Amino acid sequence: MKIAIVKLSALGDIVHAMVALQFIKLARPDISIDWLVEEGFAGVLEGNPDINQILTVNLKALKKDKSKFFTEIKKLKGYATNNYDLVIDAQGLIKSAIVAKLLSANVAGFDKHSTREKPASWFYKQLISYPYDANTIDRNVAVISRPLGLEVNEQQIINKAPFLFYTAGLGDVASFFAKDKANILFVIGSTWESRNYPKEKYLRVIKELDANSLIIWGNEQEKQDADWVAGQTEKARVLPWLNFNLLKAVLAKADLVIGNDTGPTHMAWGVNTPSITLFGPTPVSRVYQTPINKVLKSPSKVNPFKLDKNDFSITEIKENDVILLAQSLL
Repeated sequence: MKIAIVKLSALGDIVHAMVALQFIKLARPDISIDWLVEEGFAGVLEGNPDINQILTVNLKALKKDKSKFFTEIKKLKGYATNNYDLVIDAQGLIKSAIVAKLLSANVAGFDKHSTREKPASWFYKQLISYPYDANTIDRNVAVISRPLGLEVNEQQIINKAPFLFYTAGLGDVASFFAKDKANILFVIGSTWESRNYPKEKYLRVIKELDANSLIIWGNEQEKQDADWVAGQTEKARVLPWLNFNLLKAVLAKADLVIGNDTGPTHMAWGVNTPSITLFGPTPVSRVYQTPINKVLKSPSKVNPFKLDKNDFSITEIKENDVILLAQSLL
């Protein structure tokens, strides 16, 4: 059987969906799995032995250059010649549903009560029901596994094998890691300002922990914030920009990851590295809590059906709570 999974973005969402692959291949090793993704995120999928082909599109570019529309359509029609028995839209958006339909007439996805963009369900032949406000990882696993007649339970997910792979060592980045103390990786940025724990609070956490603290960044503002923190203490160093291959390697090497509700923090869970995820305006149901993967949530109440980008309550999480939790995980 040949299937394709459509999960275009974003980084954390792709990670949360990828965990399903190992359970599919365990139950059905005969299934060939391709994955369709925005080309900017292809690196997170690379190296996974359960994926036969990574297929890329660049739909994000259409926002700036509509002339590339027909190029992308031609690309999708080319992918359709793979003759998939089933295509699973794990995104649940109108855009992803149309993409899935271009790949095959036989498409599975969330029903209209289980997704934000209800018209997406019009494109599916097989409908999967799962509460929209349920755990994000459970939802992703269900929409991918149930069309294949498989059920994956919570304990299986908690006991998962790591599923993010890299092809080489740390290279020059290895020199940033200490050999005589714990190495903590800090993820201090995200796509929303209100999801970011204040850099001043991260600084105090770093100062109080007896560890080698490394800060990663993904854009110029995050780099400036990282440089500011490192400029205040000798306990912190800013890593150079990392591609996905190096990012996966660094996350796997770290003793602990502390960060905002954003992709690299979720990737720590994907490589089975202990982590603390800090939540403000987003629901903790986005992650699995395990003996080594913990969360700290601000006091605000979150409506998963309507997130409030003006909820800056993450600033109310006490540094001492982060410090104590980190010490317990180390």
